[in-house]
Amino acid sequence: MSQKVKATKSKKEESSSKKSDGSQNNEKMLAPKPKSSSTGKSPRKRKSEGSAMEKSKAVSEASSSESSDVDAKKRKKQKKEDAVGGSLQDALKKSRLSAAASVSDFKFNKKRVRLVSVEENLKDDAEGIVYWMSRDQRVEDNWAFLYAQRLAVKQKLPLHVAFCLVPKFLEATIRHYGFMLKGLKEVAEDCKALNIPFHLLIGYAKDVLPDFVKEHSIGGVVTDFAPLRVPMQWVKDVSERLPKDVPLVQVDAHNIVPCWIASIKQEYGARTIRKKIHDQLSQFLTEFPPVIKHPYNSMFKAKPVDWKECYASLEVDRTVKEVEWAKPGSKAGVDMLQSFITQRLKSFNSDRNNPNQQALSNLSPWFHFGQLSVQRAILEVQKYRSKYKESVDSFVEEAIIRRELADNFCYYNKSYDTVEGAYDWAKNTLKVHEKDKRTHIYSLEKLESGKTHDPLWNAAQLQMVHEGKMHGFLRMYWAKKILEWTNSPGEALKFAIYLNDRYELDGRDPNGYVGCMWSICGIHDQGWAERAVFGKIRYMNYQGCKRKFDVAQFERRYHPKNFA
Repeated sequence: MSQKVKATKSKKEESSSKKSDGSQNNEKMLAPKPKSSSTGKSPRKRKSEGSAMEKSKAVSEASSSESSDVDAKKRKKQKKEDAVGGSLQDALKKSRLSAAASVSDFKFNKKRVRLVSVEENLKDDAEGIVYWMSRDQRVEDNWAFLYAQRLAVKQKLPLHVAFCLVPKFLEATIRHYGFMLKGLKEVAEDCKALNIPFHLLIGYAKDVLPDFVKEHSIGGVVTDFAPLRVPMQWVKDVSERLPKDVPLVQVDAHNIVPCWIASIKQEYGARTIRKKIHDQLSQFLTEFPPVIKHPYNSMFKAKPVDWKECYASLEVDRTVKEVEWAKPGSKAGVDMLQSFITQRLKSFNSDRNNPNQQALSNLSPWFHFGQLSVQRAILEVQKYRSKYKESVDSFVEEAIIRRELADNFCYYNKSYDTVEGAYDWAKNTLKVHEKDKRTHIYSLEKLESGKTHDPLWNAAQLQMVHEGKMHGFLRMYWAKKILEWTNSPGEALKFAIYLNDRYELDGRDPNGYVGCMWSICGIHDQGWAERAVFGKIRYMNYQGCKRKFDVAQFERRYHPKNFA
């Protein structure tokens, strides 16, 4: 009999499930149909081991909080100097092994997983499991990857990783695709070393992934989670086109507390979601086990990736050049994390709003492409709370609360990138002041080239154009001035999102949409003193920036003549 295990349970249900897990709800995990035959490593023939109950369950019992049999004190004993004095890369390998030898020995939190397809049982003649990688483009510290390997090992099947390369995506340029492809090349190399074939499928997932699954008798598909409408549609399309007997499950490998668990509705702001997330961190903010060399060989090899062909297949703007300061890939992301901890964390709290100081983490490109886990960054940074308490707390607030609030907004508000997605008070006040006289009106071309009357705004725009990253404090000022200098709030939001998505390495991201919506439409904010053009939307001006930092210094650094 196929055993069906619920994806989410309360503590009470969790304890009762040890006696019986026959009850069902709409959040069931993958469970296999009964297997018959025997043998060893081949996916076609399997050796019977243990009881029928053990054979049939795809997911072993897991507690509501993740742990392993390793004593908790051992994990806490991880020495900080391993990360600072030596290579953080090496220290992380030890940290993962302290959690468990592999994901099979790790109590995986089932709340991270949800069933997308109607079918939930693995067919008995499956020849592999596929992790359809999308948002989270890394091997280690990836809950979706780990869940896929857990499932494959449990079923004694080969594991495959597939990435579907689309020719274009919103306003992404060669700057973004170059960063992504170089990161994927590292993923492919890591997978090869782990006996996990990596398949780069060129085309939209709905057109290439179902055929791949059919051709190779794949038994189940695991994918990661993104709250934006385009990747959400990709998952829906694939679910509809997969063979009916192939289950599709989704794992939130980007947020620490899964988006659908953190809250069941759109949250008004940080104050309403903060406690909900903090109350659940003990369940989810755990160490990761390692991805191991996969013990079951595939019956077919991955086609070698022609990376030049991949570049040639792209239908993107190639005039926005790749940047030099941000090296793509997970290893470079960990190196940037280490430099943040050792060099900039101490001044993060005091100087993060000063564009002239080196205080930011600079991790957003690696977070955006999923090349570095936010959870990993938090695990490492919080080791220094006793030394830099204010900075660590500020970083946790930004990396967890604000970031997951952005995912919450985009997931539950389908108008996350238009004025229609704003609160009623904001829509009303913007409408009342839409016809107010503007002191300046700029076209998109003027804004894009950084040719306004405001030298600070121009400098911020040029920083973004040439470096692929605008300082976080200036992003707010930059977007609010676009509201002030365009014909309407709708046009302002359209221009801001276009420029952000075109030039920022972390563009087309929930954080970017929420940043523009906060600045222009007051999302996650409150009403302020009413004034022309802005209405009750929070106002920022040049003089206010001068009180915050040395504006002239920043303007000199990013003066147009420096980019001539």
